[in-house]
Amino acid sequence: QVQLVESGGGLVQAGGSLRLSCAASGRTFSSYGMGWFRQAPGKEREFVAAISGAGGKTSYADSVKGRFTISRDNVKNTVYLQMNSLKPEDTAVYYCAAGSSWYNTRQADFGSWGQGTQVTVSS
Repeated sequence: QVQLVESGGGLVQAGGSLRLSCAASGRTFSSYGMGWFRQAPGKEREFVAAISGAGGKTSYADSVKGRFTISRDNVKNTVYLQMNSLKPEDTAVYYCAAGSSWYNTRQADFGSWGQGTQVTVSS
């Protein structure tokens, strides 16, 4: 089992930037993929970005491609989500998750989840 703790959320104006962090413990961090998901009020949780265990493979939702960057530091056991050019529609609770294998993108393949961090983008 993996324990995940997110941080870095907050309130930002449209066009601004935030960097989310997710610290992991409990398993060999580099052995599994990580992902970021988000859930806006009244909507289902959706995929945002994923990264492989070694960090060489990434994937993004079309809605964030070119604006968000996922990365990881396997020494610090931390995954990041750099969010630039934020829009009001990016407002949501953001969750990091640990995958079941070296690289995952399907929500069902992520077995451990953080508690979430709120991101609010004002217009």
